[in-house]
Amino acid sequence: MDPVRVRIAPSPTGDPHVGTAYVALFNWLLARQTKGQFILRIEDTDRTRSTKESEDAILRALHWLKLDYDEGPDVGGPCGPYRQSERSAIYRDHVDRLLASGHAYCCFCTEERLENLRGMQKAAKVQPGYDGKCRALDADEVRKCLESRAPHVVRLKIDKSATTSFHDLLRGEIKFDNHTIDDQVLLKSDGFPTYHLANVVDDHLMKITHVLRAEEWIPSTPKHVLLYRAFGWQEPAFCHLPLLRNADKTKISKRKNPTSLDYYRTQGYLPEAIVNFLALMGFSPTEGEGEEVFSMKELEERFRLEKVSLGGPVFDLTKLDWLNGAWIRRLPKEGLADRIAAFLPAGHPASRVFLLSVIPLIQERLKKLSELDEWTDFFFKDVAFDSESFRRCKETAKVMVEVLNQSADLLEQNPSIETARDEERLRELCGRMAVKVGNFFMTLRVAVTGKSATPPLVDSMRILGKEKSVARLRQAARWLVENDKSRGDL
Repeated sequence: MDPVRVRIAPSPTGDPHVGTAYVALFNWLLARQTKGQFILRIEDTDRTRSTKESEDAILRALHWLKLDYDEGPDVGGPCGPYRQSERSAIYRDHVDRLLASGHAYCCFCTEERLENLRGMQKAAKVQPGYDGKCRALDADEVRKCLESRAPHVVRLKIDKSATTSFHDLLRGEIKFDNHTIDDQVLLKSDGFPTYHLANVVDDHLMKITHVLRAEEWIPSTPKHVLLYRAFGWQEPAFCHLPLLRNADKTKISKRKNPTSLDYYRTQGYLPEAIVNFLALMGFSPTEGEGEEVFSMKELEERFRLEKVSLGGPVFDLTKLDWLNGAWIRRLPKEGLADRIAAFLPAGHPASRVFLLSVIPLIQERLKKLSELDEWTDFFFKDVAFDSESFRRCKETAKVMVEVLNQSADLLEQNPSIETARDEERLRELCGRMAVKVGNFFMTLRVAVTGKSATPPLVDSMRILGKEKSVARLRQAARWLVENDKSRGDL
């Protein structure tokens, strides 16, 4: 039995899409599980939209997700080149074969005629498609048109009276009546192939054994099957994966969900979490309810193609945030520090020493690496006070001023702040002042951080240092005396 060879063939016409990663993952899992090969091919025949920047982004995204491929445009391989724009001569040669065998024909219809045809079909409410006008041209007419360099395309000649069927590994036999299949264009007037021709020729020459792709390609598959048979080739095994869906069950789109892999990378999602999440979109690595956090190795060991669910998986960002948080908590402190340091922009004030000190305080709270500043920005910038923040403390301004000043006096008594010792001493002060514990520490929290939700307060003051912590307590007390007259108690 031939080794499994699978591929993904993204088009470099925009940001790298989560759907590309989803399909790539299932191809990767099948290849790794069967000791086969996973190939990346760039389908860049759309010359008006394909860009080098988009191709680079695709490569970067796959490397980020650690979906390593065995052959591709940047790693080479025995079946190259792996960019379709570099394979034009191969496609023209195969089109000539189809023309010679009578399975294809030249079509000289103008765009104006085709537009009028579409309009008439729409008005008549009939299925749109080419009417086969140029199929009836005799050899002399075709020769004269070619000699005059008349613009033309090459179309596949389809037997409209027959049916075409193929077996899908998840869905069983799928059958199409050929009269519903258009005489598809194989070679465009600019000499470049269409997706259909290039796809089939490349898959055959690259010895692809299994085509795993999204279910939106099912209507195209009979066209591909007919091309395989026109060439006299054995078609690969087909498997159409369920589409990723928005919450309303529509196909995932950037209008309703972020779809760019670059977005998720720059928002601080871990590649392990993205891969884990996409895997759960298609299959459950466990029987029934249970663990949902899986490494690449675990996914590879548990993957079964036949267990892929055909239900429309919902791209749930809440679930992704939960998974990302779970993966953040899995990382050792040093590993998380490395991830955050690599994620932060150049010039960010957070040093590795700082990260190692603060990670134990925030690791359980982080859902994304981008939330670091949300939890720690008060370490690096001055605190701005406002009346609304202090109202959360639920005490009079007079009481809050006393809490702040007496706490500052207490903390000044030692060279530095120590978490256990000083938290106990602050609680004793709270008791002596007969202030509710929650109100007491909220007053300190707002004064030191400017926020009502932060990492553990005394730990934060220890990292901030005694001098800055005390200065902020006294500054907040002065601010209350000067500004918070709203309750009339100062």
